[in-house]
Amino acid sequence: MVLILFVAGIAAGLLASIAGLASLVSYPTLLALGVPAVSANTTNTAALIFTGIGSLMSSTKELKGNGKVTLQVASTALIGSVFGALILAFAPAKTFERVVPFLIFGAGALMLWTQFKKKKVITATVPHHPVQNVFRYIAIFLVGIYIGYFGASAGMILLAILLAMLQKNFAVTNAIKNFTSFSANVLSLVIYAFTTKIYWWMVIPLGLGMFIGGYSGPVVIRHVPVQPVRTVIAFAAFGLAGYLFWQSYR
Repeated sequence: MVLILFVAGIAAGLLASIAGLASLVSYPTLLALGVPAVSANTTNTAALIFTGIGSLMSSTKELKGNGKVTLQVASTALIGSVFGALILAFAPAKTFERVVPFLIFGAGALMLWTQFKKKKVITATVPHHPVQNVFRYIAIFLVGIYIGYFGASAGMILLAILLAMLQKNFAVTNAIKNFTSFSANVLSLVIYAFTTKIYWWMVIPLGLGMFIGGYSGPVVIRHVPVQPVRTVIAFAAFGLAGYLFWQSYR
């Protein structure tokens, strides 16, 4: 079982740092090993801390010079994650579990839309319209709630939103997503530790694998074509949405 968790962690960490899709591997693995849904979610979040550490160590190049926007995105998501973690602590997760497949499917669709839409050439000196900024941060806040409440594939949803809203290349946007997800996961984990059950013995092998995968992800992004990666990510999201839909509604 330890080896299964370690190998799943490597794959999950790689997917998490590339596109926020760790739950394509880690969440179903924990469920298959008999962990209840809510505890699988919280245990997965605890292990994802290791992915965040690895990906941040490997993403300093992309984050350099983007500190302001990174802190703005992260702080907005952090506020939302507090609300989400508190909701998880005091409300049943079953209702939200039934919504998750649709959210993940929507994230995949948004990923494809940002991939194939025609991008406008915008100079760095042109600011976002105030209304655009409001909707951007409302969306990030809602993703923060999602991270805190049921974080499965939250990174993918956040990445899709940031790709649609930020005038940054994929590697930089992905690094901002990694930092934001890591910060929100840490804050959520602090709340989980006092309010819900976490299978800590599973966190160790899963987390060690996630650290390796998380460190490798930004390196992979620098050396592979972005368009095929994003297309594969989107269709993987559709597959995960179908799997979770079957799990929730069977």
